[in-house]
Amino acid sequence: MDLGVFIPIANNGWIRSTNSPQYLPTFDLNREVTQRAEKYGFEFALAMVKLRGSGGVTKHWDYNLEPFTLISALAAVTSRIQVFATVPTLVVPPAIAARMATTIDSVSKGRFGINLITGWQPAEYSQMGLWPGDEHFKNRYDFVEEYTIILKELLETGVSNFKGQFFQMDDCRMLPLPSRRIPLMSAGSSDRGMEFASKYCDYNFCGLEVGPNLIDAARADVARLRAANTKMGKTIKIYALLGIIADETDAAAQAKKDHYDAGADLDAIETMRQQAAADKFAATNSLAARAQKRAATAVTADGKKSTGGSGRLVGSYETIARTLDELAETGLDGVMLTFDDFIIGIEQFGQRIQPLMKSRSSMLAAAE
Repeated sequence: MDLGVFIPIANNGWIRSTNSPQYLPTFDLNREVTQRAEKYGFEFALAMVKLRGSGGVTKHWDYNLEPFTLISALAAVTSRIQVFATVPTLVVPPAIAARMATTIDSVSKGRFGINLITGWQPAEYSQMGLWPGDEHFKNRYDFVEEYTIILKELLETGVSNFKGQFFQMDDCRMLPLPSRRIPLMSAGSSDRGMEFASKYCDYNFCGLEVGPNLIDAARADVARLRAANTKMGKTIKIYALLGIIADETDAAAQAKKDHYDAGADLDAIETMRQQAAADKFAATNSLAARAQKRAATAVTADGKKSTGGSGRLVGSYETIARTLDELAETGLDGVMLTFDDFIIGIEQFGQRIQPLMKSRSSMLAAAE
């Protein structure tokens, strides 16, 4: 099983709570996290892009660094780990993204890749006058497909004359070419998203919801993506995004999560829900629909708060290692991890969890 870290490019990570670790994103923090991930044999580090936060009392994700700049700097202070930056396709033209990618390929000596997003939160783009209108919800994968064709043409041949609905290229040129084929990622969980990923990408993330049916849900998501792969005549790697809240015992880890939940920033969570709800065309298995579902549980049936975040594994080091091994058996090729406290969390993972994972034994042996 491959391991990646979703580096803390925005403030306070992936937990919207007044009780969780509070921090601002800095180069020093992200360097420390990425170098520790490399030390413990992680295969990749990924930086998201967020152009507007969700506010609330914690000002969640109101503070953000820019991913290509950050990843270029991280590439210069690492030597083995793969580094990926997310491109906001509605903001950065494909010809510029290709040049940035080629530059970071040179800095990293062939360790750079791109994560493609379609852009489905209007507030991020309307603040700059760049939201194309709500029709984008319906045709966003058509848009990003054209974008990706141009990007690949430039990265692989140095020229594009693509003419489509959204882009018109006129002898667009780019040299030098990168040292290798730049790998592409996406996180399409709808049928259309999985179709796009299977056709153009090397990796795709599925959105797991942690619960009693986690393993069955993982198998179902893997099966859906493999079916899309088969339809496109290729096979890509399937990753999942998971948060880790770990401690010596299951009870101690759960107590930590309960403490975070008690401080849930309901205003920030509601802002995220409203952004996701703007997509009236969202498929039930899309990222937007899943975000709405998670936000809707911010106050539980018995009146307790919940941070309503993405899937998180909560438990002892042994429990988390065992669960990750079970996920590896479903056909998942890897997981990208977030932590409540990134420095402490990645040390816990490297020293206490990873050594217990059977699915990482061959990687650890190779590293030695």
